[in-house]
Amino acid sequence: MGHRLTKIYTRTGDAGETGLGDGSRVPKDDLRVAALGDVDELNSCIGVLIAELPAASGEADLPGNMVHDALTAIQHDLFDLGGELSIPGHTSITEAQTKRLEALVDRLNADLPPLKEFILPGGTRAAAMAHLARTICRRAERTVVTLAREQPVSDASRVYLNRLSDLLFVMGRVLNRLHDAPGTDVLWVQGRHR
Repeated sequence: MGHRLTKIYTRTGDAGETGLGDGSRVPKDDLRVAALGDVDELNSCIGVLIAELPAASGEADLPGNMVHDALTAIQHDLFDLGGELSIPGHTSITEAQTKRLEALVDRLNADLPPLKEFILPGGTRAAAMAHLARTICRRAERTVVTLAREQPVSDASRVYLNRLSDLLFVMGRVLNRLHDAPGTDVLWVQGRHR
């Protein structure tokens, strides 16, 4: 494979436009570019989350190792999604990628105590980053839904982002349990500080 980025600055965006993957030019505040930016921000946040994870150890099916491996795969998926969004009408995200997320949600959630209350986003730094990534994912999903009202976007990409936000929520809970004693979710108490 040849060099993809031989020059970092090109000056082609100085007039407020940017190029899509199909060669067309659009304003930098175009809704499709906003969706791309949200997905890119999500991917960057997941990169920070990976850096916050406890060191991997032991068997691959331990929860901490499963989270690390899953997040790395998700970063690749998000590049696929960015590629899809950068070419109107193109499809990259598949149902199999979403099914992989669903299987991981089920597997990680199986060992967690059932929730009877809402939880606050936080706990450990890694769990807090998982919740931050979840909220960015929700924003990316909203932007893609809005884009889909005006331009072609695959259903699979919207479903993938929806499932990913569920997975990031569960990962936040798992990461709190890995760091502290079981049951470290911070439960919301209505009117606690009135």
